[in-house]
Amino acid sequence: MNAAPVAIVGGGVAGLACALHLYEAGAAVRVFEASDRVGGRVRTDRVDGFQIDRGFQVLSTAYPEVQALVDLPALKLGAFLPGARVRVGGAFADVIDPLRHPRELTRLFGSPVMPLADQLRVGALRQHTTRGSLEALYERPEQSALQRLRARGFSERAIEHFFRPFFAGVFLERDLASSSRFLEFAFRHFALGEATLPAEGMEAIPRQLAARLPDGAIRVNAPVESIESGGVRVAGERFETSAVVIATDGESARSFLPTLPALRHNATTCLSFAAERDPVGAPLLVLDAEGSGPVNHVCVPSAVAPSYAPAGSALVSASVIGVPSASDAELARDACAQLRGWFGVEVDAWRLLRVDRIAHALPQQLVGALQPVEREVRFGPRLFACGDHRDMGSLHGALRSGRRAAEAVCTALGLAREPAALFPRRRAAP
Repeated sequence: MNAAPVAIVGGGVAGLACALHLYEAGAAVRVFEASDRVGGRVRTDRVDGFQIDRGFQVLSTAYPEVQALVDLPALKLGAFLPGARVRVGGAFADVIDPLRHPRELTRLFGSPVMPLADQLRVGALRQHTTRGSLEALYERPEQSALQRLRARGFSERAIEHFFRPFFAGVFLERDLASSSRFLEFAFRHFALGEATLPAEGMEAIPRQLAARLPDGAIRVNAPVESIESGGVRVAGERFETSAVVIATDGESARSFLPTLPALRHNATTCLSFAAERDPVGAPLLVLDAEGSGPVNHVCVPSAVAPSYAPAGSALVSASVIGVPSASDAELARDACAQLRGWFGVEVDAWRLLRVDRIAHALPQQLVGALQPVEREVRFGPRLFACGDHRDMGSLHGALRSGRRAAEAVCTALGLAREPAALFPRRRAAP
């Protein structure tokens, strides 16, 4: 081991991945996390017996970096059905992947959401996005997601009733202005794997990564005040380092790396309700194609992973794109008025548990922002950075940026071997 450890500034998933790869490569590491626990934006809290993730998040089992680094069986995953339930024309219509659920095929005929010709185009898009490597996908010509969908022949009905609300929940913007590379990246992994929730919440992912580091490697409630030559200063105490990796969000990273360009983020607000029963009746995402209120999509996490709610109750999660100026009480009132039209008077009995307003939920992935997708991680002889602002904005991108930063550190320090994945790569779920 090196006498002076590599300092990782930030204990989110990117920083933890970087630390793990370095530790496996033979480097001593020390993670400094400013908050009370690791995870960054991937956090789960207990509120009145309910398990609430900070904003609507899912784990894709098809992400290559997840397959390489995360012990998926240990997370005891519950899976969403592949597709969605769409609120359109005062009624619900299901759009379920017929390749995985052939019995749903007949329901798609005459669909008010996805005409048959568009369903065939979905199959062609699946083939297009899953063919070849991710690196090849990143090199394809780029345009906005909306332009790409239209170029592939999708009808305005399919775009407005399905793609716009569905990908608004992914991009956290409703204009479909995000890069076609982000669209095809997301579609590829929805096609190849499952959207899941860990039994113990999304924070189980960073907790699992942290548990593989040696005792004493992580220090919480330890904001780094400054980076100095050969060290970092935390609460007035200097720690000697052989290298420093800044693994914070993009805005925080700029306080240490002023040359980083200013980042814009997409935002989201999530309302969590306690309900007596599951109003959806299936582990499905419910999309709003009517624009009748603030809510873009609804799901019942406890229908996917029962541990999200106490026995005899259900956790309902309603997501809004952006951060509205309305107060929590006003926003909950407007959301419930919208959802009462969907689910009936039972909504009146729902109890608001929490409102999460997440201003910096996702770095914007607009056209031109992903050129290249994998951005520089080395900023000096012994100074590096990682995070989803250095890669595709996703859990995969955060983990991959951590690995790339670790590889760059290994090169700079002359370590004998490259970082090795802690788990062998597994094939994505069919």
